[in-house]
Amino acid sequence: MKLIREIVKQALNTGYLTLEAEEKLKKMLENKYDLEDLEAFINLQQATMLGIVRQESKEIFAASRNCS
Repeated sequence: MKLIREIVKQALNTGYLTLEAEEKLKKMLENKYDLEDLEAFINLQQATMLGIVRQESKEIFAASRNCS
């Protein structure tokens, strides 16, 4: 099973968090995880707030609002 930090690493490397990866993260965060995974997730949150990582879910939402 993938760890949270592995998904975060991929998102940070590509600059993009897919919808699939976001869903996996949500499910993984419902279970026990270690401090290293928590720190990785916090880093991902900061990267998305700073615009370093784009989120597919937010792009889909923005596109749907523009079509209305």
